Amino acid sequence: MPRVLIVDDTDFDRNLLRNILVSAGYEIAGLASGGEEGVRLFRELVPDLAMLDLIMPDLNGIDTLRRIREEYPEARVMLCTSVGEEGMVDLARRIGAKGYIVKPYQAVNLLKAVERIVGPPGKTTGIKWQ
Repeated sequence: MPRVLIVDDTDFDRNLLRNILVSAGYEIAGLASGGEEGVRLFRELVPDLAMLDLIMPDLNGIDTLRRIREEYPEARVMLCTSVGEEGMVDLARRIGAKGYIVKPYQAVNLLKAVERIVGPPGKTTGIKWQ
């Protein structure tokens, strides 16, 4: 079953993402309230997918993505953005983000995006971490 790490500085968005993913059958590997904590938890948990908020106070989503991909080039990372951040989304894709979802979250769109990256909730991902 795909395991997801959620990294967002707001309790509301973290909980909303968690609730949508869990209700669909995905496993939540961990929750982080900032980029630094997200990088640390990624190292500890090595999830199948990391969902990163783009705008965070300590380490933004782009820098968090860079740090994760430096250590784990095959990491599957998805950005969570607000409307109007298309330039940042393009940069994130060039760095290696596998997708993005725009806030406010719509469960159907979110789950389709996650499934495109890691497959349906009941499927094993087949990722082999070293």
